[in-house]
Formats: sequence, structure tokens, C-alpha cells
Amino acid sequence: MAGESTTRTAPRGGSTGNGPAGGRTGQRLSGLAVALGLVLFLAAFGWGAVVYRPYTVPTTSMAPTIGAGDRVLAQRVDGADVRRGDVVVFKDATWGNAPMIKRVVAVGGDTVACCQDGKLTVNGKRIDEPYLSDGQAGSAAFPTVTVPEGRLFLLGDERHGSLDSTAHLTDAASGSVARDAVSARVDAVVWPMNGMLPRPAGFEVLGGSPSEPGPLRTIVALVVAGAVLVLGGAAYGPLAQRAARARASAQAGTGSAGAR
Repeated sequence: MAGESTTRTAPRGGSTGNGPAGGRTGQRLSGLAVALGLVLFLAAFGWGAVVYRPYTVPTTSMAPTIGAGDRVLAQRVDGADVRRGDVVVFKDATWGNAPMIKRVVAVGGDTVACCQDGKLTVNGKRIDEPYLSDGQAGSAAFPTVTVPEGRLFLLGDERHGSLDSTAHLTDAASGSVARDAVSARVDAVVWPMNGMLPRPAGFEVLGGSPSEPGPLRTIVALVVAGAVLVLGGAAYGPLAQRAARARASAQAGTGSAGAR
């Protein structure tokens, strides 16, 4: 019959176009995701700011582990927690007024010398140092030194010209630095993004184990998770609106086709 048309009824529970795109539950979950993401993101950055300090290394004295101009993150630690093999940040008036970065190769009570078959020796045992450019420490030859208690003996990974403990052997403390002069332990090279420093296993022949890395990986994971939640939650609204428009267009097309 002329003028007769087919009418369609919106499905139960479906959107009529008057409510928010995606429904109230979706909007609430989206807002919750954004809020949780912001909390994780900001908390992780705050945690990192408390635990870590950034430093720029101006010289090649720690090459190839750390190059000139590299940016590192160093975990704030107490000097009493420093172990052999750690790369530390310290400040000693005898060495200068600026913070310096070197590797701890001996601690109070140790005897250290170089070299035996091209290897550094600590307490008479040869130390494997794969972080050196050629694996050999022969260019930094020096006689046996007994490190005073409560102090540290430090060398650069670039043994050819590093101004380290070997440059201060005639000092009263035989080139050593007090433990309480240490303010941080380097955890990672962040620019360029070389990542976490390898744990120096060569000193395990002396007993004990290397220092555990700080919470940097956990902090980065929280930052990434927070960013994903914020971006995902923020994107939900526009995506839901686009999906709603697509459904509305499809329904309008079906209604037009059903008209007689």
C-alpha cells in the first residue's frame, strides 16, 4: 500500500544517541584508567627523583663502559654499601672539587697491584676485567698498595690516562678515597641508551657477590604502564564516539532501505 513504511525499534539496552558515547560504565572505566595511569606515572617519576641522580661524564676515563659526554643515572647509596667492582660517584678534596666517576677495585684491608700477566691483582688473585677495552690492565702498572681501612682504591676503565688512584699514590692515603666520600653508584647509561651496566663478576674470586642493581627497571616499567593507561583511557572517548557514529550510520542506512 502506498505510504506504508517499515518502522524499526531500538534494541533493548542499546544507545539511543542521547547518552554518552560508550555508555556510562565505559566512561567510568576510562576515567579510572586515566586517574590510575597518572598516579603510576607521577609516583614513578617521584620515586626516581628520590633514588637517582643524573650525571654527565666529561672525559673518556671510564671508556669503553662510559664515553665522554654520556649521561648516566646513579643510585644514591651509603659509602658503607659499596663493593668491589662498583662504578661510583664521589668527591674528594685531594682529587678536586667536582664529582668524579671511577670503579672500585679494592676496599679497606685489600692489597692491590698491577700487573700479573696483564691482570690486576687483589689480595694476590688475578681479576678478570672484561669491561676494559682490550681486557688487559698492563698500562696502569703500579706497585703493591695496602688500602687503609674505611677507604677505597679506584681506577678508571680507561687505564692508559685516567686520573685515578694511581695518580695519587704518593698521597698520605696511598691514592685511596674515604668510603663516606661516595654519594652514588652508577646503574645505567641513559644517553646514549646503552642500558644497565653489567654486573662485574670478576671480583667474586675474592668472596662475596656484586652489588644488586637499583630499582631502575621497576621505575621504568611503572612509567610505561602509567603512560599506557593514560593514553588508552584518553583514547576511549573518541574511539567510542566514532564507533557510535558508525553504528548510527549503519542503522540509518538500513532504515532507509526498509522504507516502501
